[in-house]
Amino acid sequence: MFGIFKKQSEIESLQKKYAKAMKDWHRLSTTDRKASDEVYAQAQSIAEQIEALQNK
Repeated sequence: MFGIFKKQSEIESLQKKYAKAMKDWHRLSTTDRKASDEVYAQAQSIAEQIEALQNK
């Protein structure tokens, strides 16, 4: 009932950012290759952060 007030963990928020970045990457991959590559690099850095947090 009070789950709506629960704060997200850092990993959960990074996973949402990663999912959004991958969605943007896929959308841009058909129109703007340079922007697509930049977004993909950001997504990979987010994935590395997630992995580092999970290995702690």
